[in-house]
Amino acid sequence: MKTLVLGLGNPTRCDDGVGNRIAQVLQKEIHDSKVTVLEINAAGLELLDFLPDYDRAIIVDAIQTLGGKAGQIHRLSLQGLASGKYPTTTHDFGLGAALELGAKLGLALPKKITILAVEVVDVTTFSQDLTPKVKQAIPKVVVLVLQEIKGSQPQ
Repeated sequence: MKTLVLGLGNPTRCDDGVGNRIAQVLQKEIHDSKVTVLEINAAGLELLDFLPDYDRAIIVDAIQTLGGKAGQIHRLSLQGLASGKYPTTTHDFGLGAALELGAKLGLALPKKITILAVEVVDVTTFSQDLTPKVKQAIPKVVVLVLQEIKGSQPQ
């Protein structure tokens, strides 16, 4: 199964770079020609440049939720994302809306998309350093991604 692992984020905005950091670790861990690991600073419609022609995608990103705790790991489904069905500009396209558009355009998008998101604290400070609890989540997410690639689910 041809798999894409995308580590999303801005590595110069503190915790927002957690997806990039996880991708960097996975690039050293994964030696399978059917798995591509990329770290990118893209969102919305830009993701359509990377997703086509893969059977599945695992997307790793930062998230901030009400009541979330730093370093908490969320497994999200596409159905759980806000729809954003009628974006007013191309900058408003979320992942769900971008995938819907990609499907309507006939792009060969992954049949299975898993989203792993790390609850973050600071995404505004210009820094390449992660806050401590977010940094501690990296090895846990790496294990989750490796399990996902092998097809096993965490218990």
